[in-house]
Amino acid sequence: NFILDTGSGGISLDSTTVDYFRITPTPSDLTILGIAGVRKVSFIYNQKLRLPGLTVDSLNFHINNYDILTQVYGEKIDGIVGYSLLSRYIFKLDYDSSRISIFSNGRIKYPRGGWLYEPILRTLPVQTARIRDAVSSNSRFLFDIGAGLCMMLNKDFIEDSNFLDKKRVLYAKEAEGVGGKIDMHMTVIKEMRMGPYRFRNIPVFVFNDTFNITSYPYLSGIIGNDILRRFNLFLNYAKREFYFMPNSHYQDGFDYAYSGVELYYIDGEIILGDVAEKSPAEGAGLKEGDVLIGINNLLGQSLQQYKTVLQAAGQKIKMIISRDGQLMEFSFKIKSIL
Repeated sequence: NFILDTGSGGISLDSTTVDYFRITPTPSDLTILGIAGVRKVSFIYNQKLRLPGLTVDSLNFHINNYDILTQVYGEKIDGIVGYSLLSRYIFKLDYDSSRISIFSNGRIKYPRGGWLYEPILRTLPVQTARIRDAVSSNSRFLFDIGAGLCMMLNKDFIEDSNFLDKKRVLYAKEAEGVGGKIDMHMTVIKEMRMGPYRFRNIPVFVFNDTFNITSYPYLSGIIGNDILRRFNLFLNYAKREFYFMPNSHYQDGFDYAYSGVELYYIDGEIILGDVAEKSPAEGAGLKEGDVLIGINNLLGQSLQQYKTVLQAAGQKIKMIISRDGQLMEFSFKIKSIL
């Protein structure tokens, strides 16, 4: 299982996958940078990646530990496919059919009804977008289909531009990335525009860019996949062209729900991670490390089903957990940040 990620400058494998296949990586002094840290990585060189109908050779995989991604997705994540593969072909991402098509580089006629972007493209795609809240700003953002959120905004950008009203309420939130976990805050901004496309009332994460992944002020943040999945995309790295066509998800509502609790799948159990201070979950008495048994009438080990239930802003839920071997029930109302 690989994540396709425009926010990755290479291609990688999970360290446990490498151990399983008894592959011996070569140490290096190179590092990778994530929102939560910097890690030194080893490599396996000159490998092949086999996809249905396509074999790609001469790939250098760096090795990283993706336990946190496996815990977040609820299934084993074996690696991330980024620039090393994306740059060799034209990729079409069809979110309507959940299908990825890969074409050889060359001339291509894009379908009608979309918009052509010409991002700044070295290894990672950077695009200008206009965002508006207390003030308006034309800013550069990383296009990151590997980020499962709408947008992330650099805290330094927020403070330097006075982008948010000083009285704005920010909600504590834990997020996950390649480098691990990081504490952020959530809020909603009034508008974001990319070319002819405009979205209103967008949930965003505000983060302290300790490891300078945005090289602020070069980038003000990240545009993630909960925006980008609303388009069917052509990624044409050779021509430095990204072509966007609105799809059936374009009008989907945004997730404004706030419970204040994170869920992770660990060793066959769904575990409560960070419980945010002053959140509905904390107010109900939930604690980090509690084992989730069920929510409402839903029982079982489906991480994604539970996460979907927790997106029902305004709903009151009952959560059954196991703590120190005892079953306990907690009730709280899922808050809306809108």
